[in-house]
Amino acid sequence: MPELTSIAGGCGIIHQTATANTIIADHLAQHCGGDEDALYSLGVAYSTGSNGLACDLVEAHRWLNIAASLGHVDAAICRAEVADEMTAREIAEAQRRARAWLQVGRRRAA
Repeated sequence: MPELTSIAGGCGIIHQTATANTIIADHLAQHCGGDEDALYSLGVAYSTGSNGLACDLVEAHRWLNIAASLGHVDAAICRAEVADEMTAREIAEAQRRARAWLQVGRRRAA
């Protein structure tokens, strides 16, 4: 079971189980294989704490933001709903993580 191990500035560090890490890797592999819903599904799983993942709104926003930036309409709607439950600091952190992930992808493509 994932557990909150510390609190720093209102944000906890959540350690996922090995099963959860596999689920995350599977979603990313599906995305790389062309599945347009994979990142959206990952964001939804984080937002609801389902499919073996701990509920983490920062990670949910991150993956929904990435999916929305790739044109997934439902991801944009869900991201807005998740953002309503977050602080400005949490949203900023989610956006930072999304930008970092997208930048790594662009560097690999170059």
